Amino acid sequence: MSTDRQPQLELRRARRQGLRVALAVTGGFCLGLVLGGPLPLLAPLFATQFLLASRRPLTLRQGLMTVVIVLLAGALLVLLTGVLRERPWILLPLLWLFYFACFIAQGRQLGGAGPALMLVIAIAVPLLDILHPDLGESIVLLLAKAISLGILLAWVAHALLPDPGGEQANAPIAAPHTATVVIRQAMASAGILLAIVTLCLSDSRLATALVVPITVSSLLGQLELDMGPRAALGLVLVNLLGGVAASLAYILFELRPALWLVALVVLLVSLLFAGNAALGGIKGKVFGGGLIVFLVLFGLGVSPLPTSTPELFSTRIAYVLFAIVYTIVLAAVLWPRPRVVEQAIVAGKG
Repeated sequence: MSTDRQPQLELRRARRQGLRVALAVTGGFCLGLVLGGPLPLLAPLFATQFLLASRRPLTLRQGLMTVVIVLLAGALLVLLTGVLRERPWILLPLLWLFYFACFIAQGRQLGGAGPALMLVIAIAVPLLDILHPDLGESIVLLLAKAISLGILLAWVAHALLPDPGGEQANAPIAAPHTATVVIRQAMASAGILLAIVTLCLSDSRLATALVVPITVSSLLGQLELDMGPRAALGLVLVNLLGGVAASLAYILFELRPALWLVALVVLLVSLLFAGNAALGGIKGKVFGGGLIVFLVLFGLGVSPLPTSTPELFSTRIAYVLFAIVYTIVLAAVLWPRPRVVEQAIVAGKG
């Protein structure tokens, strides 16, 4: 009898997790707009990463450690960017090492939401520090406030929507690949991400295209070595759907910039994506990526950060499409081939 009830209980937990994500995203986005922060997307983005990484809430110790680690990593990246901005031949290899370590952790399924958070921070800090020196506050302070609010949002979501009775369980995850495969994949992924960050830093037309490297980073976490054509097409469509949803939401915001309308639109869109993202597996990662694209695009659209032209938001859908094509093509070329992966797994077992 308990075995028959297990799938139903798992589905209830997944639905409740989707509701948590939608609640945290909506509350965090609206709170960011009310507080007038330069990047209202960061807190709901971090909350989404925490909630989708695990169905268990962070402990107080884990939350405090996360804030401390983010502060230290952010301060280190700000220092390196400030000292080495005129020496890119030193700064860029250091960024590659940072990205490489994060992708290694992701490939070995270590650290929960930590690697994805560190990637966002290691993307945002150089771009914001070099391209947006007029943020009005320290980048480290901005990150600390966003990560603290993201953790608080996740805690509130768990308090309002606790798990149904029974033992808590995380969504099932695939077994990690062998160390050789993970290292090769992480090296290629770090190079793919570094190249796009370098392009954004060197091309003034991409000065506000934070969505491009964040989308690339998200896609590298969604792609699988053995992903088939249908799954890859689904990934493209879902991420583009996130961009289209952000465009429609921004149009509504321009026509009627009311907080209640923003809350309603963000809640509906986040419910659409989070319900599927909470299921886990490849489908969960893809829909989670679509939600991230929506948050970044819409958040940058309503952000008070200066842009070069009023019509710049309309070009960000093209940025998303470019990021998708760029990531899929380079991953197909640089990642280990599935046959090589199988041979490495067999050799590891032998």
